[in-house]
Amino acid sequence: MSLPTKEQQTELEAAAFRRLVSHLRNRADVQNIDLMNLAGFCRNCLSNWYLDAAKEKGLDLTKDESREIVYGMPYDDWKALHQREASAEQQRAFETNRPKE
Repeated sequence: MSLPTKEQQTELEAAAFRRLVSHLRNRADVQNIDLMNLAGFCRNCLSNWYLDAAKEKGLDLTKDESREIVYGMPYDDWKALHQREASAEQQRAFETNRPKE
């Protein structure tokens, strides 16, 4: 087995990112709070990481723009279409599992 070159690794990582974003867009039924409770990250985290990477490269990207890249639409539109009120149980789990960053 040959290891990928640095360029190939970047291309593979980009492809995996695009697939993850596509998957999350297609699974709008999965709420961010559920992702946070189960995996410790959500769509907002992903968009924040994207924004951090853009800023490290000197790109002038806004938080709203990075969210739109991840959500596939303006964040407020996505929330209106897909976000449900978190249950008391979901909120308790979030408080218990909240990242300590």
